[in-house]
Amino acid sequence: MGAPGRVLLWLQLCALTRAAYKFWVPNTDFDAAANWSQNRTPCAGAAVEFPADKMVSVLVRESHSISDMLLPLDGEFVLASGAGFSALDIGSHLDCSTGGPALFRDPDRFCWHDPRLWRCGDAAHGLFSVDAERVPCSHDDVIFPSDASFRVGLGPGAGTVRVRSVRALGQTFTRDEDLAAFLASRAGRLRFHGPGALSVGPEACADQSGCVCGHAEVQPWICAALLQPLGGRCPQAACRDPLRPEGQCCDLCGAIVSLTHGPAFDLQRYRARLLHAFLALPQYQGLQMAVSKVPRQPRLREASGAKADTEIQVVLVETGPETGGAGRLARALLADIAEHGQALGVLSATARESGAPVGGGSAAGLNAPGPRAGLAGGLAAALLLLLLALLAAALLLRRAGRLRWRRRDEADPAPAGAPVGFHNPVFYAADPAEALPAPQLDVWSSSRSYFVNPLFGEAEA
Repeated sequence: MGAPGRVLLWLQLCALTRAAYKFWVPNTDFDAAANWSQNRTPCAGAAVEFPADKMVSVLVRESHSISDMLLPLDGEFVLASGAGFSALDIGSHLDCSTGGPALFRDPDRFCWHDPRLWRCGDAAHGLFSVDAERVPCSHDDVIFPSDASFRVGLGPGAGTVRVRSVRALGQTFTRDEDLAAFLASRAGRLRFHGPGALSVGPEACADQSGCVCGHAEVQPWICAALLQPLGGRCPQAACRDPLRPEGQCCDLCGAIVSLTHGPAFDLQRYRARLLHAFLALPQYQGLQMAVSKVPRQPRLREASGAKADTEIQVVLVETGPETGGAGRLARALLADIAEHGQALGVLSATARESGAPVGGGSAAGLNAPGPRAGLAGGLAAALLLLLLALLAAALLLRRAGRLRWRRRDEADPAPAGAPVGFHNPVFYAADPAEALPAPQLDVWSSSRSYFVNPLFGEAEA
């Protein structure tokens, strides 16, 4: 089966087993321009040098003419059909007579914890993963390319990297004994190095509400690897009051919707609903969304009185020039939960938005802390003064005998037949098994913090 067929099969298996497949992207191929110091493969007649103190496996796909080659301390060349090397006088090719030898870049530069080096097999248009979840989680299946050479560093510390399974060199490892034997072999030592350990476990994510990735302890390493090209510092966010979602290394501009859920919640079903009922709409084409289960911060758990230690995090980020779409979509999701939360298995929801873009301009649905904060303070002061004036007037009228009130037990009885109680939406909610109607996209008042309890069907700013 060819590579396209294998990818299609892996994606189908991913949809059936709720597993996530993470593919290793970089390689150590001889014919890849990115592996050479001048970002080009050696020209005919060039001198070639590999790092003498490194171990590496190199796949050679084509035939190359070289003048001489400095080999690594320990390594191997894997020759594809028709590939090979031949000697050629450097003087016969002027383009290789100057500039020094072609240097093969350090094969140890690729680290397991670098989010840039992984690709998710079940990615869909409009979806992304927070930085920590771009690296294989404990319940993910890891696949290394069978048609390319590679070398992976297992972290700067002595911690253990644990995943569900590892596929490398045409073998799939699901038991620690088999994987350990492979890592100790010469083929394994050429491809995996570093003080860390790699372990596999047969458990997949069997919870329909999703599973936590489990990267809280190694997130500092993940962020250090991600930000290394930027000098270890995050770029400044282009908005006021930026947000940092759980599992993200740097602040971003957009909105975060956090959900508490019951046993009927299905993460894949809800993600599909957001994709087809919201992100597919024209007004949200410039947005990207990440949906996953994350640990709930202790302070947030205590403030909300929630007993669960996890929550569903929906991150909305704007990728186009238009601003304000993330805030509008966050409020639309709250409205949808207020209407259909019972059928979706959602118990409550909160939303946070970043502020307006920095450097002028306005964003519909986003608030800037400057003039609006002053206006809100002025309105609050005016309302307080008005309330004090009304209380003073009531006291004066009371003393003058012009204002009377009665105790509650002296109130007139209610007329016969008057309805008592209230409408409880719990007993009038749609059957969860039935298809939910298309959401109504109501425009709510703009605020950077919201709370929705579907049992009462309204939002509190």
